[in-house]
Amino acid sequence: MIKYLGSKRVLLPRILEQIEPLPGVRSMLDLFSGTSRVGHALKARGYRVHANDHNAYAAVLATCYVQADRDHWGSRAGRLIADLDGLPGEPGWFTETFCVRSRYLQPMNGARVDAIRERIAALSLEPELEAIALTSLMEAADRVDSTVGVQMAYLKKWAPRSHQPLRLRLPDLLPGAGSASCLEALEAARGQEVDLAYLDPPYNQHSYLGNYHVWESLVRWDKPEVYGVAMKRIDVRDRGSGFNRRGGIEPALRAVVAAVRARWLLVSFSDEGYLAPDLVETILGGRGPVRRIEVPHRRYIGARIGIYNPQGEKVGTPGPEANREMLFLVRAEEPATVEA
Repeated sequence: MIKYLGSKRVLLPRILEQIEPLPGVRSMLDLFSGTSRVGHALKARGYRVHANDHNAYAAVLATCYVQADRDHWGSRAGRLIADLDGLPGEPGWFTETFCVRSRYLQPMNGARVDAIRERIAALSLEPELEAIALTSLMEAADRVDSTVGVQMAYLKKWAPRSHQPLRLRLPDLLPGAGSASCLEALEAARGQEVDLAYLDPPYNQHSYLGNYHVWESLVRWDKPEVYGVAMKRIDVRDRGSGFNRRGGIEPALRAVVAAVRARWLLVSFSDEGYLAPDLVETILGGRGPVRRIEVPHRRYIGARIGIYNPQGEKVGTPGPEANREMLFLVRAEEPATVEA
């Protein structure tokens, strides 16, 4: 899976520890699915999962890793990936934007991205098959990029991995049913009734759309107007979330927690968020008894190396090397009210 700020790779065993002993839990909602690492792991353990995210690239990952059934799509996907991987590069919008005007990928690999993405667009594939192909392309580009894992900036000098040729691989598909959507969290919460809802919302000013705008443009393939050194999509300025605003996160979280239709809630948060952990616990307590689990966690590398200007000069100091990740498990005593 792609490098991702806030990935629950390290925390995943603790998440599963909280879920697996719960009686009668079979269906899940992953409301802020991101890379779908959690949804994929839950599907692998036999749960029926619905994964949702309002960003298009994340919804594609969810369609691949949660919705697509390997038994149905695996053979066709394997042949498709092999055919796409054989395409020669043909530079276009992606190469010019992200490899010439900026330095996310080497131009030789950008040309491969352009050629493969144009072929995917021309094939008019079924949603699951298209999602598998796009996931393969995102992950291939991620393996040869020149960033520290976010797309707010790129390295001044090419990363060693960026010199490797881009190669597609078949994603790790799972057998069985699942589903995915690309909705705002509140709408998705109201639309699904499940045994357990897993919530991993944004918790500070860092927008996932801004951090992963290259993937958003690659998936949407709308070749948008871009701005700044990072070549962000112009709609990054407008597609804000209440969860990324100090004054908006509390009402946003309260609304989603109230709307979720589940017997259990498992909420992931951090002590680096805009909301204090005690306040998060109070908000969740409106739905039922809360148990808090705290896990020390090494911070993301970008936070540890400090802040640099476009000339590569250090202009800030690194933050603390560790923070506390928290899981809040809630037994929802009252059903949520579904507004008409």
